[in-house]
Amino acid sequence: MAGMRPSAKVRRVRKRSGLAVHGWLIIDKPAGITSAAVVGSVRRLISAAKAGHGGTLDPMATGVLPVALGEATKTVAYVVDGLKTYRFTVRWGEQRDTDDAEGAVVGESDRRPTAAEIEAVLPRFTGDIEQVPPRYSAVKIAGQRAYALARAEQAVDLSPRPARVEWCRLVSQPDEDHAVFEVQSGKGVYMRALARDIALAVGTFGHVSALRRLSVGPFSEAAAVALDHLEALRHREDIQGHLLSVGAALAGIPALSLTEAEAKRLQHGRPIAALPVASRSALVAFDRDGVVCAMACGRPVALAQVRGGEIRPLRVLNL
Repeated sequence: MAGMRPSAKVRRVRKRSGLAVHGWLIIDKPAGITSAAVVGSVRRLISAAKAGHGGTLDPMATGVLPVALGEATKTVAYVVDGLKTYRFTVRWGEQRDTDDAEGAVVGESDRRPTAAEIEAVLPRFTGDIEQVPPRYSAVKIAGQRAYALARAEQAVDLSPRPARVEWCRLVSQPDEDHAVFEVQSGKGVYMRALARDIALAVGTFGHVSALRRLSVGPFSEAAAVALDHLEALRHREDIQGHLLSVGAALAGIPALSLTEAEAKRLQHGRPIAALPVASRSALVAFDRDGVVCAMACGRPVALAQVRGGEIRPLRVLNL
């Protein structure tokens, strides 16, 4: 090539295949499939160029799995960090190496707790608690995943981690071997570990025999659609009929209304003055260093932070 130095290299940029589809599809995940496989199926069905999910569910688990498409992937963290609600069944009397029904039995007990005994220990598992993750989890130990060490039959030494459980309640006892619970928790709380620890607290062993996520962040079962229903739809437009907006993930974040000029400046990575925006905002005051959703003409244009009298872009949304 004329004028090019011999040492120069041509960088080839590989264009991402697929369509620019932006928004959220809330999937009712079936059992027996990984969260990554669900994302792959949705991306294929809707021909999306980019996709991710708002919080992993174990293969045996069912329920709400938010799938982010296009620019919605920039808001995944705000869904993952939100509160989650679960319903799970504990099978008393069996300890399993995975703390769920898919593992091998490693301990047994004839003891079965009463409802009163269960209710008595639940306050120990509410509020700010310490929790040891399951041996078969994605927690890293010296750079390796705990589940990889466990599968290789190597020692898995996990330390307690802080966790937040908003509430935990006994829903029913179908029979003496099982109890059903519902829990609302913050990020990083393992229901398998919770079931294990509740069982130990009432003097027996236990593992999760069924697990369903009822909600995550602003998304609930009411918005969820079955994966097989999507697969049965013949046209991509029909699938897009279930698509929620990118802003649906940002319902809990304060919104600020910008002019078009302010929005363009923010989208180009430049800060804007906070005072003019605050003067026409319904918010009483900005939280210092708080995250806000900058809006223009009814659409989100950026996730931003208020610092030093300025609104500074964190993630620009190209919608």
